[in-house]
Amino acid sequence: MSVSYLWSRDFLLSKRMLWLLFISNLLGTLYGYEWYWLQMVDTLAENPLWYVFFVPDSPTASLFFTLSVGYLIVDRSLTKPTSKLYRAIRGFVEAFGLITSFKYGIWAVTMIWAGAWHGAAVGWDGWMLTASHLAMAVETLLFVRWFSFRLPAIVLVAIWTFWNDFMDYERGVFPRLQRELHPYLGTIQFFTICLSIIGIWIAITCLMVREKKLLKANT
Repeated sequence: MSVSYLWSRDFLLSKRMLWLLFISNLLGTLYGYEWYWLQMVDTLAENPLWYVFFVPDSPTASLFFTLSVGYLIVDRSLTKPTSKLYRAIRGFVEAFGLITSFKYGIWAVTMIWAGAWHGAAVGWDGWMLTASHLAMAVETLLFVRWFSFRLPAIVLVAIWTFWNDFMDYERGVFPRLQRELHPYLGTIQFFTICLSIIGIWIAITCLMVREKKLLKANT
């Protein structure tokens, strides 16, 4: 088996692989919400109710990627064209999964090891979170070629993403950090916004590449 087979359509879109990804990401999502649970409870106690939606960044990103994989599973059994509403919702879910999974996958790993650089301990959970968040970023880049989002979905997700950044750092609901990183909060905010921009750029680039291929195939 060649290495290239591991990112081929036959391997990645196989029934076994899709279900493995769906289940593992779903379990990771549930674990992520459990990880954020105390912060969500504190946010509900101290802020308006709607603030809580901006707290669990990584598990929400993972949730939307999991749903995106679910759409790929459903594709295997579809026998008739889907509605415009179905395609619009799917496009939003996929764009959200791509942009935020890449963003928070890279963000979490960077925060863990930036904390370690400044003296924070990295236990078994730090290594586990490093592996799982790197997987978040990599898997969404592997599967984006089969996503079907359009520009309006990217625009909506971009609005949410920058709003989320505003809520995190201007309203104080950012993920809890090691105390060693608190003096660098301004730098972390800038880094987070840069990741948002990169994630949106990736989505736009992937859309342009897909449309170029479709145009070439139809000419």
